[in-house]
Amino acid sequence: MDSVSTAILAGALIIIMLGMGLSLVLQDFKRVIFYPRAVCIGLINQLVLLPLIGFGIASLLGVSPEIAIGIMILAACPGGPTSNLISHLAKADLALSVTLTALSSLITILTIPFLVNFALEYFLQKGQLIQLDVVQTIIQILVIVIIPVSIGMVLRYYKPNFASRMAKPVRIGSGVVLALIIIGLVIKERDNFVNYFQQAGVAAFALNTITMFIGYFIAKFFRLSKPQATSIAIESGIQNGTLAITIAIVLLNNTAYAIAPAVYSVLMFLTGGIIIYWASKK
Repeated sequence: MDSVSTAILAGALIIIMLGMGLSLVLQDFKRVIFYPRAVCIGLINQLVLLPLIGFGIASLLGVSPEIAIGIMILAACPGGPTSNLISHLAKADLALSVTLTALSSLITILTIPFLVNFALEYFLQKGQLIQLDVVQTIIQILVIVIIPVSIGMVLRYYKPNFASRMAKPVRIGSGVVLALIIIGLVIKERDNFVNYFQQAGVAAFALNTITMFIGYFIAKFFRLSKPQATSIAIESGIQNGTLAITIAIVLLNNTAYAIAPAVYSVLMFLTGGIIIYWASKK
């Protein structure tokens, strides 16, 4: 993509993360004191099991290096505003969901550069190898993720009525922007898209469903309540596709790496809908 498109994508993610900040309060970060077991299990699923499962899927399915790296980028970006919305509609433990999203967003500032560099080194040939500058990447993610979230939280604290009014328009706008980004990626990679889609569809669906099932059953194994287990399943299986696309395009300057996150961003609404339906029946 050209520099204008890249700037638009980064700006779109900033707006999305600002919207997420509008829904957060400091109490969301303190809930680890009240739900230590649930929060720890959720974070282990997001930050440890998710990348391991992503690596296993990318390795075992024999997908192209571009798709494998895209899956690993996706696995490095847990949570996101969509997981909170699905948790709310599924009548899961929304407080736990928001807490896990908030904490994982902070922690992944440090983990993303190392996981992405590992994927690049493992799946690319030596002649193709590129690496993210760890310090620069941390600063860039800080600018496009944490600072907007912090601004949103400040607005929520000092202007609660404004934050409430803006929450819905920001969600709708971010959904529209994500759709436009996916359309742009399809156009940009149209020559390879059918092949990429076939590979990415299977890998992304596997990542989504396997992490959800494992997240749910681990939570139940440790005797968490059903709403808590459902939230952990959603937080484990629903990734921040927009952040993954931004890393692929803005930081790595490669639209092919964004195909798997783009395909995933469509599939997650299907599986999210199934979870909402299942929860409503129960």
